[in-house]
Amino acid sequence: MARPTLTRVVDAVMDRTLVLGYTTIGLAVRKALPGWPADPLPRSLEGRHVLVTGASSGLGVATVEGLAGLGAVVHMLVRDEAKGAGVADRIRAAHPGVELRLWRCDVADLDDVRRFAAALAAEVPDLHAVVHNAGVMPPERTESPQGFELSMAVHLVGPVVMTEALRGSLSAGSGGRVVLVSSGGMYAQSLRADDPGYTTGDYSPTTSYARSKRWQVEMAPVLADRWAADGISIATMHPGWADTPGVRDSLPAFRRITRPVLRDDAQGADTSVWLTAVEPSPPTGRFWHDRVERATHLLPTTRASERDRVRAWAWLREAAGLGGSADA
Repeated sequence: MARPTLTRVVDAVMDRTLVLGYTTIGLAVRKALPGWPADPLPRSLEGRHVLVTGASSGLGVATVEGLAGLGAVVHMLVRDEAKGAGVADRIRAAHPGVELRLWRCDVADLDDVRRFAAALAAEVPDLHAVVHNAGVMPPERTESPQGFELSMAVHLVGPVVMTEALRGSLSAGSGGRVVLVSSGGMYAQSLRADDPGYTTGDYSPTTSYARSKRWQVEMAPVLADRWAADGISIATMHPGWADTPGVRDSLPAFRRITRPVLRDDAQGADTSVWLTAVEPSPPTGRFWHDRVERATHLLPTTRASERDRVRAWAWLREAAGLGGSADA
């Protein structure tokens, strides 16, 4: 359904004001306006297998619940297996009949990612989608076991390595989908292809987080081209301002001010669930918020040059061990 002109104008104004667009206010208004994209059909994921990373808290739990409610067999990837088992039990108790399977993996550790992906591919030869939701915001600069800055490892390198290892399963059906949960915070950052490891300047947890999310959005079109031959699509999205454990732990002052209008986990996860289930599959390589494609830049100063993108892709290709030429 095409969105009327008035809807598009109101939506754009809310998007630029942040407070109106990213909170419960924006979601409520958008749902009430004509042209709100339709929900996926009931049981639209019946029998399909979907992987959700970071599945034991916040948006991850809500994503699992949303996808399972549409009939999916949801594979919950967690780092803490005991915590994940408790979450899975609570979801099963609240939603009888859902089918959940629990897996353990540290997304920051590429060796562990490859181990897990091989095991999942052996059990699930036909994977409908992967929702890369796992996230970190370390208070101090931290490195992964392979020596990558932790935010970049968890938000970008690990997900790319995992998706590459699952390409066979994702391409086995009618075309797999990949969703990267990004952040509106990336709008304030440029693509730092010159410093992917955040080795210069004073370290800031929020800046590191937002930089890695900018990398996700900038690399999505390149990854879309790479995976298109296998029929795999990729989408990046941001959930708005949600009252997640990460916000509570890392941004307490922000939460105190905005708490009355912060989205709950289900509202934050809505677009991830929609991108995974809606038919036909949304266009690949795009950036989404509240079920609508969004601009990837709001400030001229954050717009990346082609040289920066080529340099960034060369770094990611090497970091993820993809091999081949810079264009492959």
